[in-house]
Parts: sequence; C-alpha cells; structure tokens
Amino acid sequence: MQWFNAVVQGLLLGGLYALFATGLSLMFGVMRIVNLAHGDLAVVASFLALALVGGTGLPLWVVIVVTVPLFAVLGYLTQRVLLQGSLSSGPLATLLVTFGLSIVLQNVLLEIFSADTRTLDGGSFATSSFQLAGSVTVGWLPLATFLLACAVLAGIQVFLTRTGLGRMLRASSDDRETANLVGADSRHVYGVATAIAFATVALAGLMFAVRSSFDPATGPSRLIFAFEAVVIGGLGSLWGTLLGGIVLGVTQSLGSQIDPAMTLLAGHLVFLAVLAFRPQGLLAGRTT
Repeated sequence: MQWFNAVVQGLLLGGLYALFATGLSLMFGVMRIVNLAHGDLAVVASFLALALVGGTGLPLWVVIVVTVPLFAVLGYLTQRVLLQGSLSSGPLATLLVTFGLSIVLQNVLLEIFSADTRTLDGGSFATSSFQLAGSVTVGWLPLATFLLACAVLAGIQVFLTRTGLGRMLRASSDDRETANLVGADSRHVYGVATAIAFATVALAGLMFAVRSSFDPATGPSRLIFAFEAVVIGGLGSLWGTLLGGIVLGVTQSLGSQIDPAMTLLAGHLVFLAVLAFRPQGLLAGRTT
C-alpha cells in the first residue's frame, strides 16, 4: 500500500506539472518559442494574488477568477510588444528576450516583496482529504489540480480543432506566410496563443502557491519541471504534456520512497533517459 500510495500521489503531482507545462508546450508548438520566463510568470501570478487577497479581502476563488484573465491580456500584449519583433530574428533572439524578461521579473519581485517565503491560504480545502483505500489518502486540492489540468488540456484541444480561430492558429503554426495569404493575421493569432499560455501558467502558479510556498527565486525550478514534462511527453503534443507530467510526478514520488534525497534526482534521470533513447518524447506530435 505504501508504494501504491506513492503512485497515486505522483499521479496527482503530475497534474500540477502538466498544468505548468501546458503553456510552454503551446508556445513552442505554435511559435517555436521556448519561454525562459515561464516559471517566473507563475510566481508573478502568485504574488499578484497574494497582494489582491491582502489588499482587498476578496476570497481566493474570486482573486483566481480575476488573475487568470488578467494574465491572458498580459500575454497578448507581451507577444505583440515584446516577442513579435524577435520572431523574425530566429530562435536565439526570442530565447534571449525571454531570458531577459525572466531576470527582470525576478528582480522586480525581489524589490517589491523581498526574499521572504510566502504562501496562499486555501483554507480547509487545501488541507482536507479523503481515504481512497486503506492507508491511501487523497487531498482535495491535488485532485482538483489534476482534474483542472485535464479540463484545460481538453478545452485547448477543442479550441484548436473546433473553432475558426483555432484552425487559423494551426495553419499559422504550419506555415505563417501561407496562412497570411488566406487571411490569417499571424500577429493576432500568435498573441492569442501567448494569451492562452500566460493564462494557464498563471493558473498553475496559483495552484502551486496554495499547495506550497514560493518566493521570487522559485520560478526557474518551475520552468525546469515544466520543460521536463514537455520533453518527456513529446515536444508539441498537448496530451503528451499530461503524460510527461504524470511520468515526472510518479518518478519523483517513487524516488522519494527509496530515499527522500532522490526525489528530484529520479525525475531528472528519467528526463535524461528520454533525451538519450527517445528524444522525440513518449508521444511525439504537435500541439496543433
């Protein structure tokens, strides 16, 4: 039962990793951008929610409803103002731009909020759980996060396949010039993709902030886990992102059963093994 419990907890943890990785996978699949500021954006969302809860006294769920759309707007503006100009200069330019954004965000957060560790109070929902079988306990928050990740991925998949804008996004991903010839505005389409990516990473950051503690330097570690989930699942594959997150979460959970010091190392070793023996990922494919 101890090992079964580790698998269950790893599965739920994988949902959080998949939620973190969704936006990273989407931006790479559509624009071929690896956003190095991805983890820092999640931390920004956490601090913004913390400030709103403390400053307005609003319930956390209301703050989440406000923060996620706000980050979608921020994502659209960021793509149009900051990222669009670098796309024509090649992948290195966008990599440097997002790296610079990461450094700026970390230092701004450090200046405003200091290096103190914070957490979002989720109340009884964050700590309550139920018995699954025997000694296996499932927390309501991890379960909700896993289901939320599945819902987000399913929603994005439906958007990409069933809507006109989604199909235009897929066309721009395949061939931007040809898509422009048939009426697509690649700048707007890329802005929409970035808006979705920012919204999902904000949601992931808020779920993580309720579940654990965070500080201005937490972003890079979130980026690493998201990147590993994307690579393990398959670059550009949405459902591969979920699979990659689950594999990473279960591996870390099982590693902690062997030795708590192996928790992170086990996940990194699986990531390295996938790169060495199946670099295309477990579910090689495309986001679109």
